[in-house]
Amino acid sequence: MREELMGPKVENVAVCVVRQFDENNEPIHYAYLLNLRDDIMEGIIITSCGYGENVNTGEKVKTSTLRHCIELLLPNEAAKIEPIMEEVFGLTNEYWVSFWVNDVMYDKKFLFLPETIQEKHMKLIPQLGVKGVIIQ
Repeated sequence: MREELMGPKVENVAVCVVRQFDENNEPIHYAYLLNLRDDIMEGIIITSCGYGENVNTGEKVKTSTLRHCIELLLPNEAAKIEPIMEEVFGLTNEYWVSFWVNDVMYDKKFLFLPETIQEKHMKLIPQLGVKGVIIQ
């Protein structure tokens, strides 16, 4: 019974944070949802927040929780979730993704741990043609 409550395993879905450049050639980071599945994801709901502690003061820090909705994501397609500021890279950044495929609901939490969103961890994301950090 307990396994039934856990829901089906989420595979071939990823969240990535990529660095792009604005019109002034300044770096800007965005979070994207990637559908690496062979089927269509529908009714997608994403919540995002950051949490951790201030390294200078030791006090707990939590960002606002944001909610996003994407109606449909085709196979091998990417959708922009939100911009993400460099100031929160020192926090744990959480993206909770829920979606439907063929009348089955899937649910998974993606965590970018503190300081993992860095140039040294970035690799090419083929679906977007830019470098970023990807969590599957």
